[in-house]
Amino acid sequence: MKRYCLTLDLKNDPQLIEEYKEHHRDVWPEVIQSIKASGIQSMEIYHIETRLFMIIEASDDFSFEIKAQMDASNDKVQEWETLMDTYQQRLPFAKAGEKWVLMERVFEV
Repeated sequence: MKRYCLTLDLKNDPQLIEEYKEHHRDVWPEVIQSIKASGIQSMEIYHIETRLFMIIEASDDFSFEIKAQMDASNDKVQEWETLMDTYQQRLPFAKAGEKWVLMERVFEV
C-alpha cells in the first residue's frame, strides 16, 4: 500500500469555507465511486484556517496519471471539480493545472 499527502488552500472567505465543508459531509456517490475505482482505499481531508491536508492510502498499482485520465472522462467528477473550484485556491508554487500539491515526507519514526 502507498500513502500520499497533499495540500491545497481554500479561498479566505468563512462562508465559502463552511460551504466547502458542508459539501464534504455529503460527497456525491459518483465521486466516491470514482475514488475507489482508481485504487484509492482511504482518503481523508483535514482543515485548518484556509489550509487543506489530504491523506490518501492506495493500492500499490495506483497512479495519479491514470486517476486524472479516469476523472477527465467522467462528467460527474468534472462537475464536482468545477464546483470545488468555487472554494479552492491554488498554492502559489503549484504547477499550471495543478490543484492538490504532493508533499514530501521529511520525517518518520
